[in-house]
Amino acid sequence: MNHSDLRAKAPSLAAGMAAADRNPYIQLAQTRHRAALVASWHIAPGSAVLELGCGQGDMTAVLAEAVGPHGRVVAVDVAEPSYGAPVTLGESAARLAAGPLGPRIDFRFGTDVLDRSVDFPESTFDHVVLAHCSWYFASLGQLRDTLARVRPWARQLWFNEWDLTPASGDQLAHLLAVLIQGQAEAAGSRGQGNVRTPFSREGLLRLLPEAGWTADGNRSVDTEDLQDGDWEIAACLDLVATEERLAVLPEPVRQLVLSQADVLRAIAKPRGNRALAAYSVTAR
Repeated sequence: MNHSDLRAKAPSLAAGMAAADRNPYIQLAQTRHRAALVASWHIAPGSAVLELGCGQGDMTAVLAEAVGPHGRVVAVDVAEPSYGAPVTLGESAARLAAGPLGPRIDFRFGTDVLDRSVDFPESTFDHVVLAHCSWYFASLGQLRDTLARVRPWARQLWFNEWDLTPASGDQLAHLLAVLIQGQAEAAGSRGQGNVRTPFSREGLLRLLPEAGWTADGNRSVDTEDLQDGDWEIAACLDLVATEERLAVLPEPVRQLVLSQADVLRAIAKPRGNRALAAYSVTAR
């Protein structure tokens, strides 16, 4: 399936998501972004795909469209179905399962592939996909171990994440919000946000060989229409306003976080902050 085919189907795919009931514009932007990614990955109809960190299924729906009626997507997430707001993972999965893509998708929530009870025969999957989920890992070591665990199960890895290197000044607010959250997590203030272990594209490329993968391509990905910059800025400002989250930080780190938050408030716009770019890495 080519780029234009998937892009053309983005509106119908977005409409099938539970979150579209609340904000169809945001859902459409998120789906279009993922449709462009999957189209560039050349996933053939009939493919078997393992998706790690599927969340509410934004990428899952696009993957299911790409593999066609004779393919399958096993969508895994460590979170329970009750996780998420304002739409839970379970609610979103139920909407997808009830639609035309449902027979192609096997959602497995509350599942950690590092648990030895989770296993697949060698080369069960044509592709393993991680899309905008890797910063949620507790550490780079956990990510490395996860990538090593799935290595025998799939022939190719498709990896997508935000790029820490800003391309312009209007992305600095998103970057600062990400780094503040990462510092708080690294210093022991654990939360439930999307940003726990931010790392650079170069960091991933250093990590892949340790997990048994060989990178064979990487490129930047446009995110101009995505709202994630606004979301992470809001999440960061909520963090620094939460006394319990700050109280566990060592005092020098707490003061550093508070000072950076002052800068964030000064440079961030009320809304419409430009998101960082993303990148896509392929490996075998």
